[in-house]
Amino acid sequence: TDNHLMLVDLTNKGITGKDAQLMLDEVGITVNKNGIPFDTQSPFITSGIRIGTPAVTTRGMSEKDMEEIAELIYLTLTDYNNAKDSVIGRVHALCEKYPLYQN
Repeated sequence: TDNHLMLVDLTNKGITGKDAQLMLDEVGITVNKNGIPFDTQSPFITSGIRIGTPAVTTRGMSEKDMEEIAELIYLTLTDYNNAKDSVIGRVHALCEKYPLYQN
């Protein structure tokens, strides 16, 4: 991508942007529900999510860490009930490895 934002179309996953936002929030990953071009869902539901990278780059995370975050997003959206606890643990581990403020 040419900037720090990505718009992800979820229509082929059978999940709304609102549901994806709620599930990801439960595991500690913040995204926003967002309309996609020609969206058939209302602006309150949407068919997509917007992902931004400034928070992870501010913490000092690398491209490799972003690959892990992408995997965590995928696991959450495709196998939420089975993956939730594991994803939460991995998100916490990343946050501990890259704290917001260091002493």
